Amino acid sequence: MSTARALSTSTPLPPLTTPHPTHHLPLAEKAMTFFDASPDPFHAVQTCIQTLQDAGYIPLDMERPFQEQLVKGGKYYFTKNQSTLVAFAVGEQFVPGKGGFKIIGGHTDSPNLKIKPRSKRTGMTASTGCIQLAAECYGGGLWHTWLDRDLGISGRVFVRNGGGGEKGQEEEIVSRLVKMDRAVVRIPSLAIHLQTAKEREALNINKEDHLVPILSMAVEKALTKGSTSTTASETETAATPEDDGWTEHQEPILLEMLARELQVNVQDIVDFELNLFDVQKASLGGAFSEFVHSARLDNLASCFMAVEALVEYTTTTTTSTTTTTSSSPDHASPLSTDKDISLVALFDHEEVGSESTTGAGSPIIQEAVSRICEALLSASTSTSTSTPYDAKAITLAKSFVLSVDQAHAIHPNYSAKHEKGHAPKMNHGMVIKRNSNQRYATNAVTGLIVREIARKAGMKPMQEFVVRNDCGCGTTIGPIISSITGIRAIDLGCPQWSMHSIRETMGTCDFRHGLDLFCAFFKHFRQVDDSVSKQ
Repeated sequence: MSTARALSTSTPLPPLTTPHPTHHLPLAEKAMTFFDASPDPFHAVQTCIQTLQDAGYIPLDMERPFQEQLVKGGKYYFTKNQSTLVAFAVGEQFVPGKGGFKIIGGHTDSPNLKIKPRSKRTGMTASTGCIQLAAECYGGGLWHTWLDRDLGISGRVFVRNGGGGEKGQEEEIVSRLVKMDRAVVRIPSLAIHLQTAKEREALNINKEDHLVPILSMAVEKALTKGSTSTTASETETAATPEDDGWTEHQEPILLEMLARELQVNVQDIVDFELNLFDVQKASLGGAFSEFVHSARLDNLASCFMAVEALVEYTTTTTTSTTTTTSSSPDHASPLSTDKDISLVALFDHEEVGSESTTGAGSPIIQEAVSRICEALLSASTSTSTSTPYDAKAITLAKSFVLSVDQAHAIHPNYSAKHEKGHAPKMNHGMVIKRNSNQRYATNAVTGLIVREIARKAGMKPMQEFVVRNDCGCGTTIGPIISSITGIRAIDLGCPQWSMHSIRETMGTCDFRHGLDLFCAFFKHFRQVDDSVSKQ
């Protein structure tokens, strides 16, 4: 039989435009919109806040007693430094000392290049003809992936008087978010013809010398096609006011660009925290749209699913036979019978160790638990005989943390890098991460509890990841939170490729797997935990 004949009589392939499976795509596409809107921790938190506010969550004033603000059944959030977010819903049956905290923890930061405090790159313009920005590596990135990418600038800018204060108005400095979502800067690679064979093989990048972004040419304004004779050096002199210890160290073109974006005067800009990001949008990939390609999947994917799960759980209402999102009084919210606090905590600075005022190593969780317990204990004196100290201790013992961070999917080109019995696959469900050296917080009990929750919810079995003995193991916020608070924890996440690359890949179906598990955690944890022996 000829080859042509065999092909013509075989089962036809489905069209390449057919996604597989289609019911996972809407959630994946919603996640992609979240990723594109969140190029840095500040924007990630802002995007999460919008979702929470749309679901009826209200901000807490951290300078007022919680006792004046919290009520059972209430939904709240607060932020720290605009880069860390805590959101929670109070079960109407929660009593400190009788219930606990169901916590999902993640992190808002990802490896990137940050613009240094003094952005002006000195001593290079005359010899190269280019204006560059001084940049610093944040976290452990795969830095070669940042070469030859279209890079934007985002972050927050501090502006005096909000950029438009009237005379006589009391001076104020406000924080403004900025996102230049276009190819503003670039880090070009070195042509192959200018490298030796040894240099090409090594792919050695000096982070100080080779990762300096180029902003513009230091010649007459080429983009205006010679309409003005002002040179870059003359522009620099004109744009810089009297020395103030800060402005004279900033690249004038950068300040002008920020002023235009924010519609303020250059002299009103007093400081900034800026980073670079890849302006390419998240996209579906694979013949059947089975992949999502995006920047910052580690760990914005977890942040997205955690907030979505909290909102879904606390806005879903039930009757005896149906589940709906209706707010009708004829339907009961899960919070009406919930004996716990459902909480999401998204921290900054995980990629650099979490030891900061906004990291998982800070007092944020400890203080939140204490303030919530004490505020609600005061309102529950008629039903609780515990002292504040005992109530908090018992509450902590009844609490649980899902430390959620992305996991390493087996790579078909490097399959030997995975331990053969612990090689998770994308689109096959969530991954429990274990390490006997306590790089992950999972133990037999916490792993069992989460597996039981998944079983109770009718989900597919969890995957497992253990690093090879001859490889190093990363760590997460799980062990940090457990060691500070004493709360039991498990480390888990969605499998992905290319972790810490400027562009990463995960499975389209895994957004639904993660969301379903997180919702099941909020719904079933108390029942499952009570069924497991604590001896």
